[in-house]
Amino acid sequence: MKKSIAIDMDGVIADEVVQLLTWYDQHYGVKIHPAELNGRREEDVVPEKDAYIKLSAMPGYFRTTPVMPGAVEAVKKLADSFDIYIVSAAMQYPHSLSQKLEWLGEHFPFISWRNIIFCGDKSIIGTDYMIDDHIKNLDYFKGKTIMFNAFHNVNHTHHQRVNNWEEVLELMAKEV
Repeated sequence: MKKSIAIDMDGVIADEVVQLLTWYDQHYGVKIHPAELNGRREEDVVPEKDAYIKLSAMPGYFRTTPVMPGAVEAVKKLADSFDIYIVSAAMQYPHSLSQKLEWLGEHFPFISWRNIIFCGDKSIIGTDYMIDDHIKNLDYFKGKTIMFNAFHNVNHTHHQRVNNWEEVLELMAKEV
């Protein structure tokens, strides 16, 4: 029986930082470079506190998010040895559900709908591993945690960190 991996969407397979900063520039006329974000809290990414709520509610925001470099190829490779589940705490943004499902169908068509989980609280996930960028999800996970590097977690060191999908593959090759 294969071991299982829960993989987060936003910030792990979907490059939400690039999406937010691109849309913010287009709609507010302010360029922010991703390197400027290191160590910031998510709520402090852009000056206008309600900008993310407004932008993410626009049609196509979640549907057009760029894929994280190397994610498709890495997830395909992991699927050879592990049962893969895409897990997103998307219930906070219910308008995102259909967009995220369409996005997954386009970029990760090899992931069955049975292996896509939209939830509100990831502590219910019972896979062997979880790859996520949020400490709040990793801290309560009962399996082995893998923290995908993000600007908001750079100051945390209590989970195994990976910086990109190549490092995920190297780490998981040892787990097979």
